[in-house]
Amino acid sequence: MLEELKEKVFRENLQLVKYGLVVLTWGNVSEIDRERGLVVIKPSGVPYETMTADDMVVMDLDGNKVEGKLNPSSDTPTHLELYRNFDDIGGIVHTHSSWGCSWAQAGRDVPAYGTTHADFTNGCIPCTRGLTEEEVNGEYELNTGKVIVEEFKKRGIKPTETPAVLIHRHGPFAWGKDSHKAVENALILEEICKMAYRTESVSALCDNSNIGIEDYLLDKHYQRKHGKNAYYGQKL
Repeated sequence: MLEELKEKVFRENLQLVKYGLVVLTWGNVSEIDRERGLVVIKPSGVPYETMTADDMVVMDLDGNKVEGKLNPSSDTPTHLELYRNFDDIGGIVHTHSSWGCSWAQAGRDVPAYGTTHADFTNGCIPCTRGLTEEEVNGEYELNTGKVIVEEFKKRGIKPTETPAVLIHRHGPFAWGKDSHKAVENALILEEICKMAYRTESVSALCDNSNIGIEDYLLDKHYQRKHGKNAYYGQKL
C-alpha cells in the first residue's frame, strides 16, 4: 500500500540527516495522500542508518494504523491534527534542530530581520504559547497540534504563507505542499533562526537597536517570490 509514497517519505527522512537537522533518532517526516485520507510517517525511535522504506507506517486521519509492523512516530497525533486543520499542506517535518530549538526554548518569535527571511515568509516565525500542565499530562502530542492551530487562527496567519512554527520550550515544525518541500522549509527555518541570532548578537555588540527589515522591503521580497506576479525562478 502506498509503496511510492513510503519510498518518498523514507528518502525525505534521510534528508534530515544529510542537512544536519537531526541527530540520533530525533525528528520525523510525513506526507499525506489527500485522495485516500492516509498519512505515511516515520516509525518511532528507529535509527536512520538501519531504517528502510518498508518501515514507514501508514495511518488514517483518525489515528488508526492502516499498515506497518512498527509503531508510528510519537509525534503522529501532532501531524494528523495539522493535516485535519491545514487543508493546503501535504507534508510535515518536525526536528530538534539546534538553532530552531534555541528560539523555541526561549519562547520567542523569530523576527523578520532581512531579505532572506522575507523570501521565506512575510512576517515573523511564530512561537506558540506554552502548553498547560493539564495539556502536557493529557493528550500531549495532540494538544501540541491544537496549540499550533490555535496560534495561527489567533494571529490570522495562513499556513501556506508561513510554513513553519516553533513550539514553546520544544522545537520547530515545518510543512509544505509535500514532504520534499516540508524538508526544504525546515532547512530554511534553521538558517533563518541562525541568522536572526547572529543579527541580534552583532547588534548588541555594536549597541545598535536599528534592526528589523522595513515593511516595503519585506513585502517586495516576499511578493517577488510568492505573490501573484512573482518573477523569481523559471516559468516551466
